[in-house]
Amino acid sequence: MTKKELIDRTHKYMCKDGGYSRKAAEQAIKGALEAISEELKNGCKVVITGFGTFDISKHADRVGRNPKTGAEVLIPARNVVKFKPGKKLKERVN
Repeated sequence: MTKKELIDRTHKYMCKDGGYSRKAAEQAIKGALEAISEELKNGCKVVITGFGTFDISKHADRVGRNPKTGAEVLIPARNVVKFKPGKKLKERVN
């Protein structure tokens, strides 16, 4: 599913409850994604009950190898976003 498809589906869902515009659905999705991104950027965990948890994991510097030449390459430290699905999401998928 793309972001556009998510906006369209959200708009369809919102129309059932009161005729919101597609623009309102788009702003809602963009706002939610921006809020999640900002919290992760600030190092906070984001818990959406029933859906899952987004968290940051820190990966330290490490040495890798260029597979073509065999030369060692330093891979710099970085933050990685991890997602752990919630119980209700797991149940719906299975």
